[in-house]
Amino acid sequence: MLQAKVDRLMQRYDGEVPGASLLVLHNGEAVVRRGYGRADLGQGIEAGPATDYRLASVSKQFTAASILLLTQDGKLGIDDPIRKWLPSLPPATAAITLRHLLTHASGLVDYEDLMADDYQGQIRDAGVLDLLAKEDRLYFAPGSAYRYSNSGYALLSLVVEKASGMDYPGFLQQRIFAPLGMHDSLAYVAGGPQVPHRAYGHSEVDGHWQRTDQSTTSAVLGDGGIYSSINDLARWDAALYDDRLLSDASRALAFSPQVEVTGEPYKASYGFGWRISGDMLWHSGETIGFRNVILRWPKQHLTVILLSNRNDPEPYATAMDVAKLFMAD
Repeated sequence: MLQAKVDRLMQRYDGEVPGASLLVLHNGEAVVRRGYGRADLGQGIEAGPATDYRLASVSKQFTAASILLLTQDGKLGIDDPIRKWLPSLPPATAAITLRHLLTHASGLVDYEDLMADDYQGQIRDAGVLDLLAKEDRLYFAPGSAYRYSNSGYALLSLVVEKASGMDYPGFLQQRIFAPLGMHDSLAYVAGGPQVPHRAYGHSEVDGHWQRTDQSTTSAVLGDGGIYSSINDLARWDAALYDDRLLSDASRALAFSPQVEVTGEPYKASYGFGWRISGDMLWHSGETIGFRNVILRWPKQHLTVILLSNRNDPEPYATAMDVAKLFMAD
C-alpha cells in the first residue's frame, strides 16, 4: 500500500521522460530506494538507485563538511578572515570570515552577476575568485544580514585546497567519499574521471524535453559541482548520526541555527551547508536540467532524498508528501 502511494506521488517522473531517484531511510533502513523515468532520455537509460545526478546546491553540505574536517585537523579556524587564505580579495572583504561564508552572511557580490552575458566556456572556482578580486564592494557589512551566496561556497572550495594542499576533488575523495564507501560520488571536472551511471539534465521547452546538461556556471565545484547517487547518499546520511567523519562539536555547528534565512518564501535558519526548519534539516539544489532535495528529521530517524534530471517540478513538495507517509503520529 505504501509503495503504491509513493508511486502515485512520483507519477510525473515515470515513463519515457527525464526521471528521478527516490530514497526513504527510516531507522537506518532503506524503505524506498528506486528510480523512475530515464537518466538519459536520448539513450533510453533508466534511472535507478545507482544513477549519479549533479547535486547542485546539495553539494554545499560537503563543502561545509570539508571546512569542518580541516578545523578538526587544526589546519584552519572557522573564524579565520577569508583574506588569510585568499589574499587577492579586495579590502572591502577584510572583515569576512569563513563562518560568514558558510552561513551566507558575507555580503559578497554574486559571481553570476559579474560574468559577461557572452561569457565563453565555463567558469571555475578560481575564476570566481578572479572576478571577486576586482570588486571592492559588498552588498552589506559581513555578519549584518543574510543573502544566499554561491560566491561564498566557491571561495570555500579554494580555502579547502589552500589549507589541505590538495585539489578539492581529491580532498573530497580522500576524506569523505572513500572513507564512507561513496564510490560513485565525485566533484566532476571535465577531462578528469568520468561520472559513473551519469544522469543528463533536461528542460521542457515548448512541450518537448531537451537536454540542458551544462551552463557557463556548471563547472564551479564548491557551490554545486558534486555528482552522487541515492545509494551513496544513504552512506552519507548514516555518517551524519555519529562521529565517524565529523565530531559531535562539528555536527552541532553544522546543524544548529547560525543565521535567520530572509527573503525566501519559507521560514528557516541556516547552519553550515544546511537549512533548519523546526526539527528538519534540509537543502535543495537547482541548476540547469537538475532539481534535488534532501530532507532529514534526525529525531525521527527519517530521511527523504529526491534527485531529478529535469527542470520541473521543483521536488520539495513531492518529497514532503512522501515523508508524511512515514511520519510518526
